[in-house]
Amino acid sequence: MNNWNELAVNVSRETEEAVSNILIEAGAQGVAIEDTQDYLYHQDNFGEILPEVEQVDTIVVKAYYPENLSIIELSEHIRAQIAGLLDFGLNPGDFTVNTQSLAEHDWADSWKRYFLPTRISNQLTIVPSWTEYTPASSDEKIIRLDPGMAFGTGTHPTTKLSLFALSQTLRGGETLLDVGTGSGVLSIAASLLGAKNIHAYDLDEVAVKVAKENIALNPDIKHITVGTGNLLKNVTIQADVIVANILADILMDVIADAYQLLHDNGYLIMSGIIDSKSEMILDKCQEVGFSTITRMQQGEWHCIILQKCDDDDHIIGG
Repeated sequence: MNNWNELAVNVSRETEEAVSNILIEAGAQGVAIEDTQDYLYHQDNFGEILPEVEQVDTIVVKAYYPENLSIIELSEHIRAQIAGLLDFGLNPGDFTVNTQSLAEHDWADSWKRYFLPTRISNQLTIVPSWTEYTPASSDEKIIRLDPGMAFGTGTHPTTKLSLFALSQTLRGGETLLDVGTGSGVLSIAASLLGAKNIHAYDLDEVAVKVAKENIALNPDIKHITVGTGNLLKNVTIQADVIVANILADILMDVIADAYQLLHDNGYLIMSGIIDSKSEMILDKCQEVGFSTITRMQQGEWHCIILQKCDDDDHIIGG
């Protein structure tokens, strides 16, 4: 039996996505996130009673590495990467990095137990590939997912908001571009919601591989192509909808290209935006020519739906 090293980072909530990305880029074989906000209201939207948990301002991001890696050197590298987040406007706070050794079966249970069937909306439910699940109704659409080494299980607020935005925007038959697809969850959801021509891109070849595997887990999914790509650079496909769930500073490099690629009255959905970056994003969108249709927020995270049109900005949600 192989052993694994568990590396646990206690860090500020606002850096969750960035720290997860750092751990995965360092070669993590899985990521689990412990967040007390998941239990904030003691009852979820579908009636499940959650345990009472003391609320703290930090989260724990756990990653897993083969035992043949030098965990001491790896820990120092990760500490330096997290400290460097300050240069990108993200404050990790007084973070800690702790390690322990785990047997292989312990590692598998350690991260998979945090990834359970999640009802995102009345339409969409994300179900781990290793879990048996019976839909509650004939209208419920199931997304089978195994995140593997790619970031994004659909349970993070930024992904949930993106899924809500797709539900609001798609009416059927659209051409859609998914920028930074990660696990492929947004492309799969878009297909279930009626999009008919979906092109997903990610700079990480591992993410591209895992996205393709996740699409294969959903046998009714069609019309999705996945490839390696740096945001929208060199993309020439004209789209009705573009969705991007990535960090705000990277989104800044998407906005102008998205405007050029969208059909008139097409929609741009952007998520992964923390409070302190939202006005920067909106200013750039207005400068390019987008109209703001809807703004959604969960905790510190924002999602924006914009439209390529000549009307003045108008907001119908917030």
